Amino acid sequence: MNIMQKPLTAPLLASLLMTLACAAAQAQGVYRIVGPDGKVTFSDRPPAEASAQPQSARAVAEAPDAANGELPFALRQVANRYPVTLYTGSDCAPCTSARNLLTSRGIPFTERTVSSNEDIAALQRLSGATSLPFGTIGGQQLAGYSEAEWVQYLDAAGYPKQSQLPRNYRRPAPAPLVAVKPAEPATTPSAASAPTAPTRSPAPAPANDGPSPSNPAGIRF
Repeated sequence: MNIMQKPLTAPLLASLLMTLACAAAQAQGVYRIVGPDGKVTFSDRPPAEASAQPQSARAVAEAPDAANGELPFALRQVANRYPVTLYTGSDCAPCTSARNLLTSRGIPFTERTVSSNEDIAALQRLSGATSLPFGTIGGQQLAGYSEAEWVQYLDAAGYPKQSQLPRNYRRPAPAPLVAVKPAEPATTPSAASAPTAPTRSPAPAPANDGPSPSNPAGIRF
């Protein structure tokens, strides 16, 4: 026997649509994208690289960055979401002040040194200038050093005000902004390419100006 179903009420229909929307959002893939400057972002749209694979939102949240694997959970979550990178130069007092602030507060950060012409060109492409220090907190760029400004953005990102780093934590060593390529060994010229001594053409036979059996009078033509 067929039973006529009652039409859905507006509140029930809205609840059902919201449930379906949530299910669709959970089923949609989340892409973890690492930019050329090392910044990590997450998006529901696939990047240009075809090799990027989608991850579930839960897998992304539970997969800590390799460099921050031993940090406390809360600090690891902030560091993965808003990684800090400091760009420094030699004989730079403001660079030292920025480094001391991050170290004393227990901020896990990556330091990139700028010394070569390639480093300077890369810094200008990244920041639009060549002044140091330069820093990034997630997608936020900080040009120069102002303690109040840096503290404001660190607080907004959710970093703790006091160090929570474990005692055995070791900060990665500073590295050049542009990786240094090893010098290629000099190649010795092969025997085939070695220069050869010029060959001497045979000396012309001396002219016979005197009389001969075919020219008894010795006449020159």
